[in-house]
Amino acid sequence: MNSFELTLLFLLAVLTDFKFADSLLQNLHPVIGIGYLINIMENFFYPVSKNQKKEFVSGFILTVTVVLSSYLVVKTLLFVSSRSGMLFFYPIFFYLVYSAIACGGLAREAQNVLTALQTNGVVEARVALARIVGRETDQLGEEEICRAVIETVAENFSDGVVAPLFYFWLGGLPLAWAYKAVNTLDSMLGYKDQRYLYFGRSAAYLDDIANFIPARLSALLLIAAAAIKSLDWRFGWQILKRDRRAHASPNCGYPEAAMAGILGLRLGGDNYYHGQLVKKPYIGEPLNQVTGQDILKAISLLHLSTALCVVAVLLLQVSK
Repeated sequence: MNSFELTLLFLLAVLTDFKFADSLLQNLHPVIGIGYLINIMENFFYPVSKNQKKEFVSGFILTVTVVLSSYLVVKTLLFVSSRSGMLFFYPIFFYLVYSAIACGGLAREAQNVLTALQTNGVVEARVALARIVGRETDQLGEEEICRAVIETVAENFSDGVVAPLFYFWLGGLPLAWAYKAVNTLDSMLGYKDQRYLYFGRSAAYLDDIANFIPARLSALLLIAAAAIKSLDWRFGWQILKRDRRAHASPNCGYPEAAMAGILGLRLGGDNYYHGQLVKKPYIGEPLNQVTGQDILKAISLLHLSTALCVVAVLLLQVSK
């Protein structure tokens, strides 16, 4: 296939995500299919009797099977469609790129929370926020709601944008969708509760490994975007170096620390999850009060950082 035409399709897919988020053919989104596969396999593989070793081995087999299946399905789909002509291959290539990137959806959900907060108040904003975070939202005030949105934008910029683009550059769409399978597995099984502590451990570990490089790249991209937008990238760099490990995840602290420093905010802190108080360290410094304007700044940084990442991927593709 013509590399120039594929580059144009890639850019068109990114722009379509910016404009329409995940609203195009959303019922056919590949992540839904991966989720169905995980549910089916969990029902089949989860041990009847509680046994740590059995749970871990079963979860490992499930994780490997789902990731390999995602890789092979996409690779086969691209191979077969490429042999059928560009009328089949190009739409499939376009949709797989478009649906792999979550910049538009992330920006839309963040804006929805802000709009609900400004239009209908805290109660409606809590409902909108609950759709994109795992913490309990029914007791959060305005500042806490805004803080949660900004944390979500920073964290999901890494695994929803940078990581898929990184693996696309590394191994094309099959590897990008293998990563999406890893990320979906972690979101569904990577909990430390009684059911998933051992069964979901392989998914959680693999997600940590897969996001190791993208998380660090995402922080650098946010710093670069802040410099372009004349925001405080120097303080962002300072907080990144200081607080990047102030998070239970080995990866999430990187983009959150960069975002906190750039905006002069303090993120993190304790939150309730499923009725349990989870104590977390703070990230950043409370130089400014968190407001809705900071959500807009975070969305703007998300868009520019995504654009920088896309440009970097295209330049690296050319240099291969």
